[in-house]
Amino acid sequence: MKYLLLILLLSSSCAVCAQKAPFTFRTIPLPPEIADKNNQFSGLYLRPTELLLLSESRLQERAEAKVYGISLSSMDNQLAGKAQTVGYKKYSIRGLDQIKARIDSACQLYEGLEGLTMLGDDAYFTIETTTASTYCYLIKGRLSEENATITLDTRYLVPLPKPALTDGTHIHNAGFEAATGYNQSLLFFFEYNYFTHDNVAYRLPATVKQHDIPQVVPVARLPFRVTDLTYEGQNRFTAINYFYNGADDSVYRPPSPDPNARFIRSGNSYQNYCRLISLRYKGDKVTWKPLFELPREYMTYNWEGLAAYRGGYFLINDKYGPSGQSTLLYLQKR
Repeated sequence: MKYLLLILLLSSSCAVCAQKAPFTFRTIPLPPEIADKNNQFSGLYLRPTELLLLSESRLQERAEAKVYGISLSSMDNQLAGKAQTVGYKKYSIRGLDQIKARIDSACQLYEGLEGLTMLGDDAYFTIETTTASTYCYLIKGRLSEENATITLDTRYLVPLPKPALTDGTHIHNAGFEAATGYNQSLLFFFEYNYFTHDNVAYRLPATVKQHDIPQVVPVARLPFRVTDLTYEGQNRFTAINYFYNGADDSVYRPPSPDPNARFIRSGNSYQNYCRLISLRYKGDKVTWKPLFELPREYMTYNWEGLAAYRGGYFLINDKYGPSGQSTLLYLQKR
């Protein structure tokens, strides 16, 4: 009887993960300036009239610090077949070079911007640092539509301690990639959440000050990466759960006895894998369940941005994937 119950549970889990996505996948044609792979987009945020696209802004590679805003009305027209292109503006991020200098001077080396969320006109960004660095960081700035700028408060620099393995080492190339506003507070998820010890998110009040200590929120053990999430209301979120098959990411590979290994194995090798999952924040902890897998043709894109819109979702990759450029998808509910 116990074995029968186990088989039924596993079968149910497989069915949930492998179900057909209840969406039509629409590619949004992007202007060449935005489609340029060198933007390396790392996050999305939905405002009332526009979708913000966060560039990783890798200053050490002489990249421009910027966020693009795509008009939602022009996006709607494009999806309805009434327009060929989308309207957009570019927001220059001012003061990031000064913040990078502060981080680097503390031997916590800046790599790029990874997460974006907003409360009112205040934009909050997470900064990823090199693997050996002890901290990632939270910064904030004020968005001005009139001036097309986001002016950072260069005094505001909140350290986010990186979770570590039991031997004290850090996860390769991992940071707080998923950021969202939640009940007038800020919530940040680390990219790796499969520690054998505690897995945690950080929560900070909207009035966070530079020396505030983040509140620890336990997270149910979760395989693969979490690269972005979007708040759905009523304590629920949707997130990207992604696995990249590269050798440098071997820490994300569950061992063969682990039931999650079946999603990423192809014979004796590994394959990219991507799904959307639902997270619930209740009772001071976060639990999750799978929603649906992306179709196989979209598994090889490195999806880094997610935003909920009209019953569907926007997804964007950085620069990795078969298109060789930034690709913006809209998952339109059937």
